[in-house]
Amino acid sequence: MNIERWAVWLANLDPSFGTEAGKMRPVLVIQTDLLNATHFSTAVLPITTNVTVNAHILRFNLGAVLPETGLSQNSDVLIDQIRTIDNKRLKRKLGQIKDIGARQAIENQLKIVLDL
Repeated sequence: MNIERWAVWLANLDPSFGTEAGKMRPVLVIQTDLLNATHFSTAVLPITTNVTVNAHILRFNLGAVLPETGLSQNSDVLIDQIRTIDNKRLKRKLGQIKDIGARQAIENQLKIVLDL
């Protein structure tokens, strides 16, 4: 399994608890490639088609880069729902975010959420 940072994968996030994103859904890999080649788990951000306007810190809208993600609908990355999952939860790669501006925006939002 070739897991890369910025890749969009379909993942099984069940079971979920409380406000956690669950079910089979796309996720964005945010973990460094230094770990991705050898580690048995991966840090991801869930993706939702429940798009919310004006949630600039908690969500990143993929509308501008949608074709490269492999997703068929406009979607938001849930920046505040960081999760580390076992690699067995990753089912298949859908696409990736290649756009440098989108990557930087997501990184900046992660820094705000994590107070880095």
